[in-house]
Amino acid sequence: MHQPKTDIGVRDFDARVGVIAIGGEITSASEEALMSAYAEANQAAPAGLILDFREMAYMNSSGIGLLVTLLIRANRQGQRIFAVGLNDHYRQIFELTRLDEAIHLCADESQARAEIG
Repeated sequence: MHQPKTDIGVRDFDARVGVIAIGGEITSASEEALMSAYAEANQAAPAGLILDFREMAYMNSSGIGLLVTLLIRANRQGQRIFAVGLNDHYRQIFELTRLDEAIHLCADESQARAEIG
């Protein structure tokens, strides 16, 4: 049986921005890793979070559900979420599910950092 490999970690965080690098497969099995990374990035209560999807190989509907959960938690903290590194397929999924209305899609990390301010 295939064991999905999730590789999620916090690359950078301070009072302005937290960067969560999301790699591998994002499925229901990724919940603990994603929420743990959010908790770590949220230690400094940053104004914005950047989700870096450059190393993500696969995400299913359960993974999208986890992003919605993360979005709800961030909204409660008054944080904005930005996504970078989405390929065309996942960018289209964000648009179809209207996630792009809540998670700002940016061309790259420097654009996201500039939008956070």
